[in-house]
Amino acid sequence: MSKPNTAKKDEPVEDRASSRWALAGLSLTILLSSLGTSIANVALPTLAVAFAAPFQQVQWIVLAYLLAITTLIVSVGRLGDIVGRRRLLITGIALFTAASALSGVAPTLWLLIAARAAQGIGAAIMMALAMALVGETVPKEKTGSAMGLLGTMSAIGTALGPSLGGILIAGAGWRTIFLIMVPLGILNILLAHRFLSGQGRSAKIDCDGFDGLGTLLLGVTLAAYALAMTAGRGHFDRLNMGLLAAAALAGALFVLAEARVASPLIRLAAFRNPVLSTSLAMNALVSTVMMATLVVGPFYLSHALGLDATLVGIVMAAGPIISALSGIPAGRVVDRWGAASVVIAGLIVIAGGAIALSVLPSIFGVAGYIAAIAVLTPGYQLFQAANNTTVMMDVHPDQRGVVSGMLNLSRNVGLVTGASVMAAVFAVASAAPDITAAPADDVATGMRITFAVAAVLIVIALAIAVGSRVLAKGAVLPRTAS
Repeated sequence: MSKPNTAKKDEPVEDRASSRWALAGLSLTILLSSLGTSIANVALPTLAVAFAAPFQQVQWIVLAYLLAITTLIVSVGRLGDIVGRRRLLITGIALFTAASALSGVAPTLWLLIAARAAQGIGAAIMMALAMALVGETVPKEKTGSAMGLLGTMSAIGTALGPSLGGILIAGAGWRTIFLIMVPLGILNILLAHRFLSGQGRSAKIDCDGFDGLGTLLLGVTLAAYALAMTAGRGHFDRLNMGLLAAAALAGALFVLAEARVASPLIRLAAFRNPVLSTSLAMNALVSTVMMATLVVGPFYLSHALGLDATLVGIVMAAGPIISALSGIPAGRVVDRWGAASVVIAGLIVIAGGAIALSVLPSIFGVAGYIAAIAVLTPGYQLFQAANNTTVMMDVHPDQRGVVSGMLNLSRNVGLVTGASVMAAVFAVASAAPDITAAPADDVATGMRITFAVAAVLIVIALAIAVGSRVLAKGAVLPRTAS
């Protein structure tokens, strides 16, 4: 029998309403940043034609956004602890909104890519600080439900992008997929300014310095990695191998720098905890697979099944509809069964969805694609709710920005991998130098092979989850060293 909640009996109704509006503002923050991740994917074929550019160049419209987020998301978590999370969050939303407007009016491909990079910087601030601000916005006993809501909004935003983008492209042109975020961004600024607490700076945080060297080395690592996966139109040669070597070298230097700097971007000691390290690894693998659906899906539906932009958007609307229906129940399942068990259950369902994407569309066409997505999406919701709860449940207040940034970093490393490596797998499996001109049968073959690889990645994540249940016994997240 549950105990009545007496902690909030004396709380004024106005304070409770303000808390709800603050949580609504944080939810909109996560929705917008996630929408920015996925809404451009469905436009890639259209943009390739509009700018007369090959797929590997147009792909940077997605990668520039992801790289900006991935490079900065840990840094802005620390910066928010220093200057104040509310203040920095509002600044990030304003930057995101302005960059969305610039993306919508960009006359050239490279200006569009630059605007998307600026939009990604704003999104990095939004993603890291929204999660960190939950602890200051809702009572502790409702933190799990709030985290589940943010996870739901992230999944909805990611899944909604392709369908909303397809409808907007067909109705008013590709520029509207960016301009639609401008009024939403303005609303988000108003909510954050009006209802978020002015607190958010920790008195105990180490403010000795900002890890510029670590940020730079991480950015070089990720940029070289993404270039290695996109240069050469799907063919690996000496340039690709050189870029991979540069990524490995910069990554090694990053680790060395983090071990020596007084105020590191990422404290390496945190990875000794099996709960945190395995959760981050699984998060990256799952995000890789989810991004693959957003990159490969539109090309399969348009080139293999012959759907126009409107129908592609309608078909891909299955994802956000299922997300909206399964997100809140997934959070309740986590509360009832426990996060560790639900992580495993979610991964099993995702693996089934990846296998279904590899098999069913070639047999049943559009119906098979929708059926596979109907399996994959609830699995992702279960995993995300459980994994976020596992990581953030025992985090101390002076760690919120850093650990939230690390969780988002692992997700975005997976998204970069999905947008680059899995796209390269798709291109190679399709045996086409330019995927936009590949025959339908070759695109279908690429789809089958890509999601067979995706299923293998989820099986690896599942093995990690099972193994971590033994290693994680008695483990707690370590405190950030002072």
